[in-house]
Formats: sequence, C-alpha cells, structure tokens
Amino acid sequence: MDDLARLAALHGVATTYRPSEGVTVRVPDATVVALLGSLGVCTDTPEAVRAERMKAERAAAERLLPRVLVWWAGSAPPAEPTALPPGTRFRLEPEDDDAADAADAAGSAVGWGAAAEWRPGSGAVPPLGVHRLHAETPDGRTGTATLIVAPERAPAAPERAYGLLVQLYSLLSARSWGMGDLGDLADLARWAGRTHGIGFIQVNPLHAAVPGTPTDPSPYRPSSRRFPDPVHLRVEDVPEWADCPDREALAALASRGAALRREVLEEGALIDRDAVWELKRAALELLYAVPRTAEREAAYRAFCARQGPALDVHATWCAGRAGEDPERRADFHRWLVWLTDGQLAAAQEAAREAGMAVGIVHDLPVGVHPNGSDVFGSSLYAGHLSVGAPPDAFNARGQDWGLPPWRPDRLAATRYAPFRELLRGVFRHAGALRIDHVMGLFRLWWIPEDFPPAEGAYVSYHGEALLALLVLEAHRAGALVIGEDLGTVEPGVRRELARRGVLGTSVLWFERDWAGDGEPLPPGAWRADCLATATTHDLPPSAARLAGSHVELRDRLGLLTRPVEEERADDAADTARWLDALAELGFDTKGEEAAVTALYGFLLRTPARLVGVWLPDAVGDRRPQNLPGTWDQYPNWRLPLADAAGRPLTLEELTASPRANALLSAVREGARARTAPPGARLV
Repeated sequence: MDDLARLAALHGVATTYRPSEGVTVRVPDATVVALLGSLGVCTDTPEAVRAERMKAERAAAERLLPRVLVWWAGSAPPAEPTALPPGTRFRLEPEDDDAADAADAAGSAVGWGAAAEWRPGSGAVPPLGVHRLHAETPDGRTGTATLIVAPERAPAAPERAYGLLVQLYSLLSARSWGMGDLGDLADLARWAGRTHGIGFIQVNPLHAAVPGTPTDPSPYRPSSRRFPDPVHLRVEDVPEWADCPDREALAALASRGAALRREVLEEGALIDRDAVWELKRAALELLYAVPRTAEREAAYRAFCARQGPALDVHATWCAGRAGEDPERRADFHRWLVWLTDGQLAAAQEAAREAGMAVGIVHDLPVGVHPNGSDVFGSSLYAGHLSVGAPPDAFNARGQDWGLPPWRPDRLAATRYAPFRELLRGVFRHAGALRIDHVMGLFRLWWIPEDFPPAEGAYVSYHGEALLALLVLEAHRAGALVIGEDLGTVEPGVRRELARRGVLGTSVLWFERDWAGDGEPLPPGAWRADCLATATTHDLPPSAARLAGSHVELRDRLGLLTRPVEEERADDAADTARWLDALAELGFDTKGEEAAVTALYGFLLRTPARLVGVWLPDAVGDRRPQNLPGTWDQYPNWRLPLADAAGRPLTLEELTASPRANALLSAVREGARARTAPPGARLV
C-alpha cells in the first residue's frame, strides 16, 4: 500500500469500493487528495503525504486510550488496552444527565454522580449514558476516552402493526391554509386508529426549511434537523388566537388561507409553501403580541432553557439581520419552535389516544442544506463537499444530494454531542423514528466540489458509537427505530443493525431471489425485522406501477436511457411476474383495486413486523410525490393527495372514500387472518 492509500486509511477515506459482489472499483487519486484536504490533511507533494502519514501513525501509537469505547449492556465490558503499563490509574466521570439512568443497566451500581475509580474490564457497570474515562500512567502520561454505555437493543417492535405512510403537506382538510398541517395529522390519527386499527402513521420530515425564492420544497434538504418548521402549525389552535384583539385581521388572513386551499383543491394549483408561510407568519406575528398567561410564559421559558444555545443559534439565523430589534425577532422564532413542538406532542397524543401501538413515526434526513441554520457558524461540516450515492443498478451516474457531511474527527471531538442532541429532539414526540439512509451511521459517499457523483469515495464514521447512541436515545424515549437500508450496503451492516433492534425497510418490488433467478421472493422468505411497503415517496404509486404509467411519465420527461418500447416491455413483464406470484398465492388480481389490495395482502403474508400502506395507494393516486432525477421538470413535493382521476381530495373526502375504507378494512382483516404461507423458502 502506497503512502497516499495508507494516509487515507488512517483518516477513514476508502480508496476502493465494491458496488456489487465480485466487483471492486478504485477511487481516483484526485478524489482521495480532495477529501483528505477537506479534513485538513496536506497532500500537496509526495513528501507532504509521507510526512502526514507518519504524523498520523505516531499520534495513533501515542494515544493511551481509544477515542471511543462502547459497552453494550448485558455484554462483556470493553477490554483494558494492552499497551498500558502496570499501575495505570483510571477515573470515570459520568455525565450529570445520565445519573437518572443508573438503574437501567442490569447490575449497575447507583451513586455514580461524581468521578469514581473504574477501569475497563472490571465488573462494575456504569449507568447507561455517555461518560469520560480518564487514564494516567505512573510516569504522568494522561489520556481520555468517551465511554458509551448503551442498552443491548432498541425497544422491540410489536409482533405486527400496520400503518399509513403520509406526506403531510399533501393532506389538506377543510381547515388547512393551503397545505396539510399538524392539526390534520392529529385528525388523521384519530380516524385511522379508531376506524381501522392503524398502529402508526409515518410522515415526511417536518424539520425547518431554508427560506428562498422559492423555498426548496424537499423535506430531505432542511435548514435544521434539530428544530421543526412552524409552517406546519394549525394557527387557530394556538391558545393566543382566542385572546387576540385584532379579530378582523385574523379573519382576513384565515380567509386568504381558505382561498389558497381552494386554489389547490378546486383549481389545480400546486402546493405553495411560501404563500402558506406568508399568511401564517402574519397571523403568528399578531398572536406573538398577545400577552401570554403566567403559566404559558413559564412553560415557554423552561422549553428555551432545555434547548440551550442551539435554539438561540437557530432563532438568530431565522431572524437574520432584518428588523429594528434583532433580539425580539429571535425570540419570535424561538416561540414558533415552542408552539410547533407543542402541536407535535398533541399529534402523538392523539395517535396514542386512538389506540395506536406505535403512533407517529418521524423521519430523519441524512443531512441538511448547506445554507441552513445547522451549518450556520458550525465547524462540524466539511466544506466544498456534499454527500450522495455511488453508481448502482438504479442510477448509473451516481447521486449528489447537495448535503454537506459532518467531519468524523470533529464530531468525535465533541463526544458526539450534536448527534445526541439531534436524536433527543426528534425522539421527543415520536413513537418511532425512521432514519433515512441509515448506512450513513457507518460511512457516507463524499463528493468533492465540481466532481461528478461517480468520482466520490466512502468516508467512515465510528459506526458502533453512532449506533450505540441511537439505541441509547431510542431506549430513553421508548421509541422504535426504522432504518432505510435500500441501495448499496456495506457487508455486515444490516446484520449489525438487526442485532441492535433497528428495523430495516423492505420494498415489495425490490424483494427478489437475487442469488437465483430474480423471481419475486416468497412472503415466508422475507425478513421479520422490517417495515414492509409496496412503494415509497421516490417510487411510483402502486396503481401507476401496475398500469405502467410511470414509464410513460419518464418518457415524456426525457428520463429514459433506453427506447421506450424496451422499457414498456420489460416493465410489463416484471409486473406480470408479480401478478402471477400473487395469483399463485390465491389473491384476486382482476382489476386495479383488487390488484392493489393483493399487493398489501402479500405484505401481510410476510413475517414483517410493520406493514406500511402508502396513502395515495388507498385512493388510486398515480402520481409520485418525488421523481428522482428531476428538478423543475416535475412538481416534486408539491402535489396534493388525489384520486385515480387526479382530482385533489380533502382529508374529509379521504375518510369517506369507499376505496380507501375498503383497502384499509382488507388490510385489517389480512393482519388478523395472517398464517404462515405454504412453500416458503429461504435464500
């Protein structure tokens, strides 16, 4: 191995990758040099590379302790480093906020509130949490490690629960101001839980967006993953609404909000997030001026204190430099976060009161917008880089998501505090958390600025540490964890995630006997620890897939890489294989509604613990919410829920829809009648 490759390995930069079994691709040297440069490593000359390699090797050899030690409760403790001389003393400094967890680890001692003698390999069990371990040798050398003590597994999923997969902005009710809101989410939860026994509702990311002209509509490129977006507020549910003296102004804004709703539902307009926010912000400005009760003021101040400096940074970024009173503007944005947090809590409470076993499943994107509040003033992010995905069977050019990555070295230097705070924020009102591109806990595909996506490289993170923190915070919240593990996955990652209780994601059309003939995988051969779905927000709805209309859409937009006739033929043959597999299991596939119901009946025959129904499938909507590979050619993230004819539907029409009620009733009955399928085989 040459100096550059050895230096790259020391900094977690891979010089090769394997897109498929038996295939190894070498990363261009220019990519390696660019990525090392982003980590502050000088690679200007061969001599500089050699010097940096020797410096990194010397630093690693001189460390008394690893940077991070992970102890899974119930497993053997981490071993004491063998290179330490006899007589080395250890001291454990527990975190203050972990004292309450002292009784969580079996056999743990209480009274860990102050630094205590403790050494790796000893029988004493520290409390669950993130601690500092100090070592001092007899000759005065010192070292420090982060010790993460985590439960063995995340909270277990129920044996079987079924739910809805919803893009909240697309679900407008008779009270919405032009897009779905948190009041609509609570109402959907009440109906779905009480009428159909739904166990969960998974929503798109609800994080704060980056204002723009227009705002980037993608919920997967937020300004912040820590704080929610007040555009989702049901403004009339803010308590100060009833006490606002300017009733005429509020009524006028509500009337304009109703007009926005009519434009979407009756006139075919796209969802206009900016227009919605303009009205809501004006109404919220009026409500902010209303004196709060002493009780609400105390609750608000306590919330701000709990959120700490991170909320101040976010609010300052939102306020910008406009206005005569910057602190008042920042306080307004802190208040908006507090209001939104309260309505998120109310939605989860509505789900639980409706009898849902899980409740609301929130979605955590893999990164943030480069111009957002999380990046503002932060040194954690690597500059002039973005993350994405290498070329694979679904995208021969690779993908660039335009999201700056966290630097692994600087994240570790903070003892992973930003990641821990992020998780605590999103778990606050979640019955479960979906982690987009969960493989990113272990490595991310970094792409240097001005390089094509295919010329990126994988950069490693301390995957065990990040996974342990995820499991720890899920345990504290009592919430499930679902990992989106589609695409290229490093060997062993799925196994490790499953071992720690993180559910995977299995999409029907991708579940094949890839080691054999590529035929649909029989239901009995599916994994149990997963969320099983028929489709996702990035794929065609089931009706479109069955009819082949997604091929026609891609042809109209010039996205096909082969003649349309070939695409049609291959797609029709693939659909026929699935329909044949369904028929062999006794499902009725005659007609679109019957075939869609059969797809979900198939999912219920699998051992999957969670089965998700894509909400557009319930009403026959044929349009994807997002069409990867497009920007202005297609209205990504701006379409309201619609019926099979493309007519937008309100929440009230959804709940009264015979088609939707028939599908959800069939799903409920299928879940009740589930039996082990005959002829199951494992591959």
